[in-house]
Amino acid sequence: MRYLPLTPTDRTAMLGVIGAATIEDLFVDVPAEARLSGPIADLPMHASEMAVERHMGALAAQNISAGSVPFFLGAGAYKHHIPASVDHLIQRGEFLTAYTPYQPEIAQGTLQVLFEFQTQVARLFGTEIANASMYDGSTACWEAVAMAGRVTKRSRAVLSRGLHPHYAATITTMAKFTGDSIDAQPPKLVGEPGSDGLIAGIDESTSCVVVQYPDVLGRIPDLAVIAEAAHAKGALVVVVVTEPVALGLLEAPGNLGADIVVGEGQSLGVGLQFGGPYLGLFGCREKFVRQMPGRLCGETVDAEGKRGFVLTLSTREQHIRREKATSNICTNAGLCALAFSIHMTLLGGTGLAKLARVNHAKAQQAAKRLAAVPGVSLLNTSYFNEFTLILPRDAREVVRELADQRILGGVSLGRLFPGADHLANGLLVTATECTTAEDIEAFAVALEGVLA
Repeated sequence: MRYLPLTPTDRTAMLGVIGAATIEDLFVDVPAEARLSGPIADLPMHASEMAVERHMGALAAQNISAGSVPFFLGAGAYKHHIPASVDHLIQRGEFLTAYTPYQPEIAQGTLQVLFEFQTQVARLFGTEIANASMYDGSTACWEAVAMAGRVTKRSRAVLSRGLHPHYAATITTMAKFTGDSIDAQPPKLVGEPGSDGLIAGIDESTSCVVVQYPDVLGRIPDLAVIAEAAHAKGALVVVVVTEPVALGLLEAPGNLGADIVVGEGQSLGVGLQFGGPYLGLFGCREKFVRQMPGRLCGETVDAEGKRGFVLTLSTREQHIRREKATSNICTNAGLCALAFSIHMTLLGGTGLAKLARVNHAKAQQAAKRLAAVPGVSLLNTSYFNEFTLILPRDAREVVRELADQRILGGVSLGRLFPGADHLANGLLVTATECTTAEDIEAFAVALEGVLA
């Protein structure tokens, strides 16, 4: 039985207050093709619990799990080995059921975890400060653009061609409500990302330049050159890191001139999980801390001189006047932040560097073998664990044919950038420590067969 507490009169009165004629008016921003006009076709109106379980189980069985086949997907979500101790520790009762506290000083353990997490992220990013995490990488990226606008009093963001399209789409969507101007274009299939075009787009109205590192094609841009040009025009540099393991080998963005560094923390401690929940990372220069979204945990001493932790800064709308808030972020994925922090602690600096070297070596092996397949060429002149192959035909078709052979052979650029015909033959391939020599050979043999 459906529970509908509002009467038709109640609904009419509420719609009148907000100025809407019908409930359908509330959904005008949702494209018509994405909305249902009635019940889902072929779906029974009711079924027994056992029948639903059986049906859902059959649907789930159609999925190919990442660990069961050769797996080369990436593009912002990566398959890494997660030590068993990570899941064991985050499932302890004091962590698993703990919501980020509204009376924070009572939950000293939670605050200490977030304090340590912030320290790890700041050191990883090369920034002076980091917050207590955000929802995911793409929304953290938008928050960085909004923050840059507040700092510079400007409203135009220039996005690198190498920025992940989902991040660019999030920025563009949110900018509709703030009036910010967004300069974004798809990448070109060239081996080096280049910076001349990006730098040429920076002017006195630019609030920030957003650069991915490594970029969506796996290439590694020269952040120092971009930062120098941006700062000369008074703009900030926002660097996006979708694969934090890369920073085990690459120089930290903050050391190369980045003012704000954001990213996705999923690679460390958090499984693929069908796209979420994930973990937004956010670091910046200390002088911008008052404009930073989210929350900041700090260390202090209590009245007895004992070490303690406090919520130092919280500029979200629930804690201060809405017009003074820097963000509507209302919480953070605390359990994911804990998983990230545990994994980072287990690795340590030396372990992270070793893991990064293994990832790069696996990618080199894969790139060399796959580029030897007739008709296939390697786009990149530099990469970490992700690179782009140029195929002799549409990569979307190739990916589907490989999946039929139970090989998940990368992400087609045509899928990432629909409508960008010049990218259709591009295939983004990722190799991590989970990739074996047998996986690479199986992929290469199947690819050769598909392209024959």
